Amino acid sequence: MSVPERAMVDEVYRKVTDGAALLVCAYDDDDKFRGVHLEGAVSMAEFKTKLSGLDKNQEIFFYCA
Repeated sequence: MSVPERAMVDEVYRKVTDGAALLVCAYDDDDKFRGVHLEGAVSMAEFKTKLSGLDKNQEIFFYCA
């Protein structure tokens, strides 16, 4: 198994704002999400509801603050 490359912030931001990638806050706690979410991010709960409908080639970035 290879180690994934670290994503550059400006690249992630561009992909998320262009709709080419999904940004997910890795916290399950909704209160914590509200306190630390980044622009364009979805909560883990929202991500889980979308999971079955995502394209298998969809680029997804997870973060925690």
